[in-house]
Amino acid sequence: MKKTIIVCFAGLFVLTLSAQGPASRRGFGGPRAQMGARLSSGPVTGAPYSATETFTSQQTLANGTQISHSQTSSVYRDGQGRTCTQTTVTPPASSGKQPFTQTTIVDPVAGYRYVLNSSTMTAIQMPLPKAPTSTTSGTTTPPPGRTGEAQATTTTTTGVNLNGFTTNETVTTWTIPAGTIGNSQPIQSVRTVWVSTALQVPIQITTSDPRRGTTEMELTNIVQAEPAASLFVVPSNYTIKTGGGFGGQAMRGHAMPGAWNRQ
Repeated sequence: MKKTIIVCFAGLFVLTLSAQGPASRRGFGGPRAQMGARLSSGPVTGAPYSATETFTSQQTLANGTQISHSQTSSVYRDGQGRTCTQTTVTPPASSGKQPFTQTTIVDPVAGYRYVLNSSTMTAIQMPLPKAPTSTTSGTTTPPPGRTGEAQATTTTTTGVNLNGFTTNETVTTWTIPAGTIGNSQPIQSVRTVWVSTALQVPIQITTSDPRRGTTEMELTNIVQAEPAASLFVVPSNYTIKTGGGFGGQAMRGHAMPGAWNRQ
């Protein structure tokens, strides 16, 4: 079953995908941020899982130089809708610092988000924002640009099998008409999102933009079982510091590597 929707954006509205996975942050700061489709309208309960989450990006510059990034994380969600993302951070060799683990715990039950740093044994605690009253499923932030630039065409196909899961596939194509920003030909950016109907989380997200290259997120090694409860609490030997609020001053200096932090 396919349905096509054509939308003309009057502005760069941020519409979020109604599926809760590991927390995400919108934007274009890096491959993870560029996916921009992982915020939820609320916690997903009764569908626990664990998986390996891989983000890759590739950009080719005008002189042929290629810039590639890759990051792998372990992600978990329990039956209460709490999520945990664990990523190994490798500082530049010149820093003299050893690799460490950064863990992000989102606990909608208690109403807090924690960012843990294994090298400092600290956890930054921040209150979660109130969930939006409604979301538009399968729609994501259009490419950055001036208001009114992009026209979007969205096609959704249900019942698509991917990595052993039944998904809904949503393909959104943003088109900037020729001459809009001095471009001699139309510019098209395409994002495809496959959302598992069982887990209510994206199994794969791909983006392609001729100005910024390609990015991909994929969940593999998915296990539908309750993860260990210890993953969703701050260890007793960590020092908890209170942050200044979600997305505020407390987040500065505590982002995921390469600005790939999520939510």
